[in-house]
Amino acid sequence: MTGHSKALKITILSCSLDPRSRSYVLAREMERLLQLRGHESQFIDLRNTSLPDFDNADCYLHPSYLHTHDAIKNADGIVLSVPIYNWSIGSAAKNLIELTGATGEGGKKAAWFDQVVTFVCAGGLPHSYMAYAPTAISLMLDFKCVINPYVVYTTTRDWSGDHLSDALSTRLRKTLDVKLELVSLLQERRYRSGWEV
Repeated sequence: MTGHSKALKITILSCSLDPRSRSYVLAREMERLLQLRGHESQFIDLRNTSLPDFDNADCYLHPSYLHTHDAIKNADGIVLSVPIYNWSIGSAAKNLIELTGATGEGGKKAAWFDQVVTFVCAGGLPHSYMAYAPTAISLMLDFKCVINPYVVYTTTRDWSGDHLSDALSTRLRKTLDVKLELVSLLQERRYRSGWEV
């Protein structure tokens, strides 16, 4: 393990429903790099995880809800690997955040509080590179997430066929290194957040 005293648990959320998703490929590469560094990863692919639509009622009874909620809540950090559509993250990712970020009846607590979140994005056009930002701000304001300032945003120019370019591979490694350092440094923080302004 490079530069970290203990193995970290990182949950990777692959949020595209596209069978040929490039954000999925990015998520798998993040998983590979984490394992090379000796860390533990939990991989959730929304193409294989049937999540209910968020209705703040029956959705909490769905069998996938608790598993996904716990995978986020119990992680040391989160990688959100998302497609960019219409100047925003894909709707499946938004639904996932609403579902696992709600409180609901019976004292459930949002899973996202105080998480260190890294965005890995696959978009179509270069000028959509800030499309993840409204989601990042909402995670920061609602759940006091710490957002990794190193973000991976890719377009077709960053790929050689189905393979990552050398520049993209370098960017992924640096983004992951920053994430792991942030997570490690924040392990000893003494505060815990809840719903507050």
